[in-house]
Amino acid sequence: MTESTSGGASREPAERGRTTISDGVVEKIAGLAAREVVGVHAMGSGSGLSRTFGAVRDRVPGGAKSSVTRGVKAEVGEVQTALDLEIVVDYGVSIRDVARAVRENVISEVERMTGLEVVEVNIAVSDVKLPDEPDDEPESRIQ
Repeated sequence: MTESTSGGASREPAERGRTTISDGVVEKIAGLAAREVVGVHAMGSGSGLSRTFGAVRDRVPGGAKSSVTRGVKAEVGEVQTALDLEIVVDYGVSIRDVARAVRENVISEVERMTGLEVVEVNIAVSDVKLPDEPDDEPESRIQ
């Protein structure tokens, strides 16, 4: 009797099943990677009021999106993903340099952690945080 090479036992373990990655997983990775870049003040809408409502919504159980994924939208396919990010930058930074650094860090982290090819990262800069503007996001009292 000859051994069949099409049987399940002879296949590599990596070929035995499927891994799917949800949009939310990629959005979290991208959101964290974008926030690591110097010059990114916040993610999401530039409107202070919108950021304030977003911060309140994030603390409500069952609130819409977590703060980690605010300002991030991912479309995930089987082997590729595309991302849209909305950021607020600090006044005085080069927007072009910050956008390039965000794009590089997001692509690097998403590809490293998921194995997906990032085909595009679109960045919309929705506001500039001025030095004398109060920070709308509540600060933690824990030091």
